[in-house]
Amino acid sequence: MSSTVSSQAVLSAPPLARSTLASTARVLFAVTMIALGILGLVYGDFAVQWQRIPIAQLPGRAVLAYLSAAVELLGGIGLLIAGTRPIAARALVIFVLLWAVLLKLPAVIVVPQMEATWLGLGEITVILAGAWVLFASHANGWESRRLSSLVGTRGTRHARWLFALSLPTIGLSHFIYLPQTLELVPAWLPFPTGWAYLTGAGNIAACLGILFGVWPRLAAILEAAMLSIITLLVWGPGLFTHAGDRMQWTAFVISAAIAGAAWVVAGSYRRE
Repeated sequence: MSSTVSSQAVLSAPPLARSTLASTARVLFAVTMIALGILGLVYGDFAVQWQRIPIAQLPGRAVLAYLSAAVELLGGIGLLIAGTRPIAARALVIFVLLWAVLLKLPAVIVVPQMEATWLGLGEITVILAGAWVLFASHANGWESRRLSSLVGTRGTRHARWLFALSLPTIGLSHFIYLPQTLELVPAWLPFPTGWAYLTGAGNIAACLGILFGVWPRLAAILEAAMLSIITLLVWGPGLFTHAGDRMQWTAFVISAAIAGAAWVVAGSYRRE
């Protein structure tokens, strides 16, 4: 009887309460949000390349930039504190959702034939998937009753699907924009074209594995590991060679945020 009760307790536990991987992933994701917030506060502007506002002379632009940075900073700090974690998760999932819908989705609608617009949206929805997993795992009673498809086990499953569907937009860019991708491959690596194709195919393979349940946990972990390695090898060295370059820091932190979100999704799977 006691073993049966224990098994039921484990199965009913929130997905992110079961593993060290999940806890570490949450901390990594929180740190990247804090770093984005700090960048925004230091430069008084939106994170270039990712948060770009389409109207250059937008009224109140500076205020919105600082507000955005504050949400990122406080949301990241909130994820590190148990008592504020649910509130921080709610704030971040709403914030990133608005980011995707207001800043990236319009470009896809206007120029759907341009893969770069899908790439921009896909990067943000990977972040959204990670924030969604955290939100789903820290839902309160009202949210569990009213938003049952968005929280708990169902919400986590839907967040995984969003994550999986975002990956081909990243992977296809490696093929469509091969010359630009080759420029990012470290010069000391042999066969740069092979690495470009391999990483592009890896994104698509991870998508299929997660969607069709073929070793989905392994697929998510390998995807997160690949994104982390790309962050370190592609964007990491520039932090030392161009230490004062805002673009380098922003690119590194954004890439790290995408990788951190991928680790959050990977941590939502139980070991099987």
